[in-house]
Amino acid sequence: MSMDRKIENKGKKWRRLAWISVSALLVVLVFYQIVFGDKSSRLNVEVDKITVEKVREDAFLDFIAVIGTVEPIQTIFLDATEGGRVEEIYRREGGMVEIGEPLARLSNTTLLLDISNHETNYARTVNDMRMFRVQLEQQNLTYRNQLLELELALRQHERRYRNNNVLMEQNHISKEEYEISKEQYEISKRRLALYRESYEQDSIYRVLQLDAMETSLRNMEENMKLVYQRLEAMELAAPVYGELATLNLEIGQMVNRGERLGRINILDSYKLRVEIDEHYISRVTQGLTGDFEFAGNRYDLVITRIYPEVQAGRFSVDMEFVNGVPDQMRIGQTFRIRLELGESRNAILIPRGGFYQSTGGQWVYVVDPSGSFAYRRDIRIGRQNPRFYEVLEGLEPGERVIVSSYDNFGNVDRLVLK
Repeated sequence: MSMDRKIENKGKKWRRLAWISVSALLVVLVFYQIVFGDKSSRLNVEVDKITVEKVREDAFLDFIAVIGTVEPIQTIFLDATEGGRVEEIYRREGGMVEIGEPLARLSNTTLLLDISNHETNYARTVNDMRMFRVQLEQQNLTYRNQLLELELALRQHERRYRNNNVLMEQNHISKEEYEISKEQYEISKRRLALYRESYEQDSIYRVLQLDAMETSLRNMEENMKLVYQRLEAMELAAPVYGELATLNLEIGQMVNRGERLGRINILDSYKLRVEIDEHYISRVTQGLTGDFEFAGNRYDLVITRIYPEVQAGRFSVDMEFVNGVPDQMRIGQTFRIRLELGESRNAILIPRGGFYQSTGGQWVYVVDPSGSFAYRRDIRIGRQNPRFYEVLEGLEPGERVIVSSYDNFGNVDRLVLK
């Protein structure tokens, strides 16, 4: 008895093997992609919406661009040295004034009373000193007269004593009479010596007293000069030749001592007041130079003064002209100055761009030589000027980087350029 044998479908078997192989291959590929594939984030970017610049090696000019405002070379302020009421105004701001030219007149009744009191005291002191001199002369005459009387008495007593001495030896007078004449002589001699000593002491005292009075009188005279100077200050006059820039006065206005009344600009020359970012405060010193162009000419400047106060993130310096001043320059006019901070030297440079605000100069997108993508690379930036950044690490000359703003790129690692 024969049995029928089942014939297998070989085609179906091979198809199943093929599907298993393909599935396994896909699993391997997916696993490989997960483990070893590129995980970097990407972003498609249109080339015409970015700016690409080439890194180059060139001389780095260490300068910054700043704005300078024209100011007079010197400004003289007019302050009230004495308070009072404004009575007259002779000049208004805007014109040139000469040295000593009257500008305004003030009045002060209190000052006039002070002057009157000083004059009265001075006159009284002068009169007292005159009377003291007269008294000194009278005292001196009295002293001299008494001195003459004492000298006369001494001579008389001396003569009597000498005569009695002879008579005593001849026993013509008593010893008592002789002793009396001797005592009178000795007393007269001592009285004259004491009087002369007293006269000398009194003379020294009178000289010192007279010197003190003369010193007091001289002090009063100096005070009188100061008082009269205060009176002269009521006439406000120009202390220098220059332009009367401001005069803040009105008729009838009350002015206090020390109040700022105006200013005079000395126009012999000009200077530029320049404001600089505080980032450069440690690098800016006196003697640094700068320049600007005006009407086709170049003008050189030098820093002569640095103001250390920092306000709103900026500090100020004064720059004066080195080789002449532009014609028709006006106070308040501004110029764009190129201020040199150091000597130029070769460096790796990239042009300035918006990328710095996005990265702080810590990294950039470097364009691959194929030009199809750009990838992120860390760099280190040193100095900067209005045109370039100095690259210290991370880039080589000839490489290309994206220098436009990165604000729209997020934080992706690679840009696909299309």
